[in-house]
Amino acid sequence: MAAKIKKGDKVVVITGRDKGRSGEVVQVMPTEGRALVRGVNVVKRHQKQTMNQEGGIISKEAPIHLSNLAIVDPKDNKPTRVGFKTLEDGRKVRFAKRSGDLIDG
Repeated sequence: MAAKIKKGDKVVVITGRDKGRSGEVVQVMPTEGRALVRGVNVVKRHQKQTMNQEGGIISKEAPIHLSNLAIVDPKDNKPTRVGFKTLEDGRKVRFAKRSGDLIDG
């Protein structure tokens, strides 16, 4: 199956603790069905001191499930579903089902 959410996409959280927050996808883990989104699902971790990193409580993003994310429509910045279509030159591209705009150039 083709990936509907890719690295660099603008996404919005549609359910859960961070509902309504948006950010950019930093990393996608397709085998686990999760993604890291900048500024979303931030958790505090107690970090033990190492030789190159000091200890203390640090905040970092935790992966969030792909089913809780929706791509932001390029036209009106609202959540949209993603469809696929093949262009005349043979390229397979993603498009926003809400407005019909292409997501990939």
